[in-house]
Amino acid sequence: MEYISTRGNVGKIGFIDAFMMGLGNDGGLLVPNEIPVISAATLKEWQELSYQELVLAIFSYYTNGEIPEQDLKDMVYASYSTFRDPEVTPVRKLKDDLYLLELFHGPTFAFKDIALQFMGQLYTYVAAKQNKKIHILGATSGDTGASAIEGVKGKNGIKICILHPHGKVSKVQELQMTTVQEDNVLNLSVDGNFDDCQRMIKDLFADLDFKASNHLAAINSINFVRILAQTVYYFYAYFQVAKQTDAKQVNFSVPTGNFGDIFAGYLAKRMGLPVGKLILATNENNILERFILEGVYKPGDFRSTYSPSMDIQVASNFERYLYYVLGEDAAQIRTLMDQFKAEGQIVISGEALNKVQAEFGAHGVQGQECLSTIKKYEAENGYLLDPHSACGVAAADKYSDDKEITVSLATAHPAKFNEAIELCGIEQQFPEQITSLFNKEQRQTRVDGSLAAVVSELEAFYNAK
Repeated sequence: MEYISTRGNVGKIGFIDAFMMGLGNDGGLLVPNEIPVISAATLKEWQELSYQELVLAIFSYYTNGEIPEQDLKDMVYASYSTFRDPEVTPVRKLKDDLYLLELFHGPTFAFKDIALQFMGQLYTYVAAKQNKKIHILGATSGDTGASAIEGVKGKNGIKICILHPHGKVSKVQELQMTTVQEDNVLNLSVDGNFDDCQRMIKDLFADLDFKASNHLAAINSINFVRILAQTVYYFYAYFQVAKQTDAKQVNFSVPTGNFGDIFAGYLAKRMGLPVGKLILATNENNILERFILEGVYKPGDFRSTYSPSMDIQVASNFERYLYYVLGEDAAQIRTLMDQFKAEGQIVISGEALNKVQAEFGAHGVQGQECLSTIKKYEAENGYLLDPHSACGVAAADKYSDDKEITVSLATAHPAKFNEAIELCGIEQQFPEQITSLFNKEQRQTRVDGSLAAVVSELEAFYNAK
């Protein structure tokens, strides 16, 4: 397996080099040169695997044996030993045609733990094997930061800096990041929104001298390994539903702002998993819904919502999907991304748009619909959804068909977003791990929204002993 860039100007590289490069050095996103297709017979064998065994089976197609088998196994089992459910990502039945894939049983109660616990192990492994410093740099709309910090806090050879938009994450999300006291962790609270944070991250990775001299490594979903780790739970969910029903294929409804989680589902489908429709659930920041329904990708005005982790206008993984839907034409992607930078929009039509609409559905869930969905499922099913998971369920309901089964992704524990839960008139019990956060001291640095201010803080952090 070799990895190339969506923009065509990165030579074919191996798994660890792709992991360490993060964002392609040409500004594009790294993708496998060829997506492996898993046979029906192999899928049938995989149905009996544990979650950890399934991770190893899927990764074996992508790692080229660059990591000794026992080393990889040790990392995988260590990654998921911190999860509160032995199945890692259990599937719950809500009703006959709707199942919920619970992705919040990791240490920070969010789906990002599934990839980032593993990536933390892998960065630690590479730092030790190659005897090098690694400086992880990422932006978060709330959950990535806490999960990434949890994965590498206190680890030798690694420093991590996370940018989050000041005042635009939930209180629990903020506390999960800023109450970590290890000296290898820096939290920058940035005046602006998530898109501002993400743009600065991409600018810093695009500055190849800065990237090389400061040993930068990516934790956001621009890193293909994060996508690959998330692909696993689509397979696992399908296998669990297939054991309980006679479904030959399932739909997936995915709350997403950055197109990473749903791109993982697209990759699973391309690998041969029997996926019907991928239903993209957004909130008022519905740039992705408009793309799927109309073929227009154009950021609008930023809106703060009840589901802040999806308060994103520029989806960093969108380029990966564009690459595939336009026939893996890197020259065309370069042209389109240059056009997007100059004009602020991308438009596709005709056969390409037909292909998008055959593969995806989309629904932008407005605030009141999100809260109504939380109240409805708590009253009728006794199940409390967080606002992001509620967006996924609302979108699944919109596309519901008695003849089809949909798995909706529950991306976070409701305790992380009590602001929305309280608006529903519901009082919830907090897990002890979250309750204890409110008594801890916070440590963060507020910076203005300029790249210069961020660089100044980074240089001081990287040069500190």
